[in-house]
This record gives sequence, structure tokens and C-alpha cells, in this order.
Amino acid sequence: MSLTVAIVGRPNVGKSTLFNRLAGRRIALVDDTPGVTRDRREGAARLGDLNFTIIDTAGLEESRPESLAARMRAQTEAAIADADAVFFLIDARAGIVPDDRVFANLLRRSGKPTILVANKAEGRNGAAGAYEGFALGLGEPVAISAEHGDGLADLYDALRAAVPPPYPPPPSSLTLERKRGREGWGPEGGGEGAAFPDDGKEAIGPGTSASAAEKPIRIAVVGRPNAGKSTLINRLVGEERLVTGPEAGITRDAIAVPLAWQGRRFLVYDTAGLRRRSRIEEKLEKLSVADALEAIRFAEVVILLIDATAAFEEQDLRIADLIEREGRALVLGINKWDLKDAAPGAIAKLHERADHLLPQVKGVPVAAVSGLTGVGLDRLMKAVIEIHALWNRRIPTSALNRWLDEALAAHPPPAVSGRRLKLNYVTQPKTRPPSFVLFCTRADAVPDSYRRYLVNALREAFGLPGVPIRLTMREKANPYVGRRVGASLTRRSRDR
Repeated sequence: MSLTVAIVGRPNVGKSTLFNRLAGRRIALVDDTPGVTRDRREGAARLGDLNFTIIDTAGLEESRPESLAARMRAQTEAAIADADAVFFLIDARAGIVPDDRVFANLLRRSGKPTILVANKAEGRNGAAGAYEGFALGLGEPVAISAEHGDGLADLYDALRAAVPPPYPPPPSSLTLERKRGREGWGPEGGGEGAAFPDDGKEAIGPGTSASAAEKPIRIAVVGRPNAGKSTLINRLVGEERLVTGPEAGITRDAIAVPLAWQGRRFLVYDTAGLRRRSRIEEKLEKLSVADALEAIRFAEVVILLIDATAAFEEQDLRIADLIEREGRALVLGINKWDLKDAAPGAIAKLHERADHLLPQVKGVPVAAVSGLTGVGLDRLMKAVIEIHALWNRRIPTSALNRWLDEALAAHPPPAVSGRRLKLNYVTQPKTRPPSFVLFCTRADAVPDSYRRYLVNALREAFGLPGVPIRLTMREKANPYVGRRVGASLTRRSRDR
């Protein structure tokens, strides 16, 4: 059982900065604006020889029960309940404020070992403000600077004193969620806070090791603001893991949530809503969008959640095109289906509309769901598993070349500038997404229309609906390039 430490405190006291410092990488979004963090984020941390799970939380604020701040506080209280110890951060420059006293009492009632941390203690003013922490009755404050890394040795001593030995081993990628009673697992390289451990381009095939085949499928849930992404993920995991509400743009960080579904393991990333670029003006929203785009790049399957009441708007199509260009497997989730008076054949019409508007991923899976009621979640997850298998599919070279012969016989390549194009053979060098190399003459002269014909023929012949397909034209090496004509004629005459 790994050690878990929650970082709590008022907004803008440096919780996310300390989280990034302990995790050893910039994972959580950091900005001078108070209240950047809203959901709780977990990651693997190291402090000296202590390895533990760290939880970044939203700022504690006194608020009305129905407000967004109250929902954020509920997430923080859940993190405190899950933690073995708590870092309670105060701002040494600002000194003690009334809210600090309120939340100090909350931590005392929790009974969890609490380490009072006076952040931003660099400089004369910070050192003086740190001593005010004695008034909270939580023991001696540990003066640090999370921004510059000062005082971490004192924080290490305080954590060792708060947690009795034996000290737990380093948290592995399979233990981050065991404290909640789930089947525990997480991404490589340091918990869900590691966010994006690799580029997702390795192939899983017959020669893949068992450990690689057992990795959880990484899923990014993306869409326009207020499409219901966080609500859907909460319904999948069966708890209020993410902050939700009627307000648009609640989610800011890309938060990873482990999920076990019918014997399969997944890592689901909740992301910020993606608006049109022209509407993004604030720096914080730019950071959130960049985090969401990074989640798309390092996901294996992307669920594009579309509001059923305003389906297939221009921004939805832009996001789908981005996912295809990144080479990720795509599933369309038509959310809020419970709000739509669906007539018979409505799902079939959605499929037809998707194929018409997104020809580059023809046959993309479409699932009508409701994150609020749970309708259609089985269909959605089944589509994710199936499209992931197709995304990893490898086709034998012999089958590919039989297909090429049939495709050329059905529709020969056109002549360009009076010269016929020769397509010799095709092979598949990689998967994720399926990528093919076709060796030919005059690769740059092959028309785009004929490329599209070959891609659609590949998709239909080998059953790759909705999967991005990469087809590269490559010229065969010409053995006569660079040879002099005179030298060739002389050699022929000698042979005679």
C-alpha cells in the first residue's frame, strides 16, 4: 500500500506548483489567476528517498452549497479522506487569513497527520510571515519555496516524522487506485499525473510482450464546452470523480481517471472544451486547450462527444479532422440523447450524416449515449474496444499485394503527361494507425483522387471502418540513375 499525500489550502497559495515540483515535471496547469485547479489530480512524487502518491486539489473556499466552489471543495474533502497525510499550504507573504483558520479546524477534525507548509517563504517578508503559522496550532510551519525548490529538505524531515516507519515502497503504475478499492493501475512513469507517458505509436502484434498487451487503453474524451464530458466519465467510473455542473468550461486540466470495464482496463482523460481558435483570448483558456490537444496526441482512442441537441456543428467537424490528422482512432459519442425525441431510424441517419461529413474516416463508430442516465455506455465502450483493435491491425504483405492487383484491374492508374504510372507492390511497415507504403514510379505524379480511391479500397477490402489510414507513395530506386550513356554503349560494344 503506497503512501498518499494530499496538498490542500486556499486558492493561489502554490499547491499546483508544489505538485509539479514533487512530481518532477510540469503536469498541473499553473497561473497567477486564483482557482485554476478544480478537479483533483494524482501523480507519483519523490522527496529524498520517499516515494509516494501526491494529490493536487482545488483551493478551499467558504461558499454556498449549490455553487461551483462548493463542488470543488467536495473534491478536496474526498482527497483528504483518501490521503494518509496532508500538506496544508499557506501563503507566507500574505500571512494568516480567516479562511486558513477555518480550514485548519477542518483538518484537525479529519484526524489525518497534517504538515503545515508556509509557501513563498523566500525573502525577508516571506520568512516573517511563515512564523505566523504557529497561530493555527498545527505545529511548526515548514518554510519552503515551491517555485525555487527551497526548503524541501525540511519538508522531507517533516513527512518522515508524520508517517511512522516502515516506509512504503515506490508506488508502481499498478497501485495508484488501490486505496479506493478499485483494480489499481495507472500509466507508466508516474501515475495519472504523468499524463502522457509515451507517444502511443508502438505496435501490438503477435510478437508483443504480455505486459505491453495488458496496458490500459488510453482514451481522451474531447468536444465543445458543455458537451457533458465530465458527466459521462463520472457515470463510467460510478462516482463523482470530476467536478460537473451547468456552467460551461468547468474542466481546465486534462485529468486521467482509471476505469475497469467488463474485464478491460482503460485510462480516460477528461479534457477542457475546445472552442474555435478565434474565440480563445484568455491565457488560462489557451493553456487548457493546449493540455487538451496534448491529450489527443498521446491517446490511443479519442471519443468526440457531440451534443445531440446541436449535432455536427462546424467545430465538431474541425475537432474530428484534427483527431484524424493526429492518427488517433475515433469514436463519435452523441451525448444528451435523453433530451432528444429520437424517431425510428435516428441512429442510422446519424451514421449516414457522419459518413457524409467525415469522409476521411468513413464508417466511424457512432454511439448515442446519455452521461446523465447511463444509456448507451455499453455500446460506446464496445465501439472503443473494436476501433482500438482495428487501429492495431496488421495485414500480411501477400494479402495486400493480392488486393493491389485487384484494385489495379478494377481501376487502373491514370496516365499523367502521356506516361503510364506503374504501381509495383505495397507493404504495411507499422500500425497505430495502419500505415502502408506503395512502391511505384513517379510518386509525386499520382493524383490525389487516385490516392483516395486506394485508401477507400483498402478500408473496404480489409474492414477498417473509421480508422485513419496512412498511404505513402515511394519511388523504387532507379539502377540507371547517374550512369553515363557513353560508358554504357562502350561496355555493350566490348561485350560483343
